[in-house]
Amino acid sequence: MTIARRSLLATPALIALPAAAQGWAPSRSIRLVVGFTPAGTTDIAARIMAEFLSQRLGQQVIVENRPGAGGNVGADVVAKGEPDGHTLLMQTVSSGAINFPLYGARMPHRPEDLAAVGLLIRVPNAIFVTNALPVRTLAELVEFARARPGRLNIGSSGVGTSLHMTGELLKLAANIDLTHVPFRGAGPMLQENIAGRIEVGVDNLPSVIGHLREGRLRPLAVTTRTRSSAMPEVPTTAEAGFPDVEATAWFGVQAPARTPRPIIDRLSTEMNAALRDATVWRRLEELGGMRPDLRPDGGTDPDAFTTFIRAEIAKWTEVVRRSGATVEG
Repeated sequence: MTIARRSLLATPALIALPAAAQGWAPSRSIRLVVGFTPAGTTDIAARIMAEFLSQRLGQQVIVENRPGAGGNVGADVVAKGEPDGHTLLMQTVSSGAINFPLYGARMPHRPEDLAAVGLLIRVPNAIFVTNALPVRTLAELVEFARARPGRLNIGSSGVGTSLHMTGELLKLAANIDLTHVPFRGAGPMLQENIAGRIEVGVDNLPSVIGHLREGRLRPLAVTTRTRSSAMPEVPTTAEAGFPDVEATAWFGVQAPARTPRPIIDRLSTEMNAALRDATVWRRLEELGGMRPDLRPDGGTDPDAFTTFIRAEIAKWTEVVRRSGATVEG
């Protein structure tokens, strides 16, 4: 998540290139930077995409995990990278939107320092509890927490993530006091959830779905307007009585801001090819992924993704303001 002191996100710069650049292809391996630890949704989505792009582009796409500061560390690596198509970012709602109002002047870059390529998927967040906690619905969790203000811990994969902010929305909507415990990624958080040391958790459905299906953790709700086809038995937060607790995580690709438009367009074309590929989409859908739907055909493009990010920054700026959330968690 990242910025300069202007508030608008720049569209990819149009740079005059030789005619040969119109058919751009990478000349060496590509780094796809992930601002979180392995095993989380960002990492899973990046590896699915990297495998497909490697085949399509004829060069290996290597996922590089650079966790820290709610995704800011990895995003800043790309924002300051060479704009030649060989350094890309798997962007998230955290480092792409929430962190700008949350970190403010501490942000190492601005939204316009990154160029949109395309939105890959949107996913629900899941609210769940450790099996040792005697609650089976979100309403029961709220009642349990109200009787124990400040005594229950709620984990997230980092300050500023949509998981952190989902927890803040829950605290606001239910008027409960939960202690936020941020981790450096979903993997470490889930270990503590399963062990029972962190009683409540919020995670993107793709990275926690295996634990929920196999009974290691107990799902209470998903945070989208409709139930997830991946776990249709789990109610939405609205159905559970908390319609204001709505948060859709998203994952897309960005490049350094001055990346030439022909390169951006080639990468966007390949992203749409991935979305149309039955095998790729089945893998994403099984994890709870929903299509970007930025175009009538269900696909994505750089300009639509740019507009989408601007709207997300505006939305989460208001949520940060209302919740009073801080970088300290």
